[in-house]
Amino acid sequence: MSIKVDFSKYHDGLVPSIMQDLDTGKVLMMGFMNQEAFDLTMATEKITFYSRSKQRIWVKGEESGNFLHLKSCEVDCDHDTLLFKVKPAGPTCHTGSDTCWGEVNQSDDFLKQLEQIIVLRKNSNDPSSYVRSLFEKGINKIAQKVGEESVELVIEAKDQNSELFLNEAADLLFHYLILLNAKGYALQDVKQVLQQRHKK
Repeated sequence: MSIKVDFSKYHDGLVPSIMQDLDTGKVLMMGFMNQEAFDLTMATEKITFYSRSKQRIWVKGEESGNFLHLKSCEVDCDHDTLLFKVKPAGPTCHTGSDTCWGEVNQSDDFLKQLEQIIVLRKNSNDPSSYVRSLFEKGINKIAQKVGEESVELVIEAKDQNSELFLNEAADLLFHYLILLNAKGYALQDVKQVLQQRHKK
């Protein structure tokens, strides 16, 4: 990726660099980069800063192992502030917090959170996990559950019980997210298809 950054804008040659989690959208931290740190970041795909206190280049996570893996980079309209989309390999803050503002690094979008929970349960060792048991039974069982929940929703749609209808709708959506994951997709992929159709 070719990005033009004006490192001469500030007298010390450092530009503010904001780290944002690619998946959750949470701002994780802000540091400073000079030309060398930026070039190393782009070459290694691991976020690298210039430490003003240590007066040296440092890779985020070089001691803790909590690296920030580069996914994309953008520069602002004045070419003097960088925005990095990253995937963190653990807590970002040196205090052990997910972010340097003490926030929990999870999306404010509950459906994204639910997708993350599905992944965690899919990979868990808990034999009592319903999600894990579905994945173990394979794609046919997962698809069958989506079909069953669809039928149950249609049946409830013919009646006037709002609570039962909404519960069946929730069951269908939950199993639909599991099916998407089993096929290697996420709700965002479906959203992109709908967005493309809307543009047409």
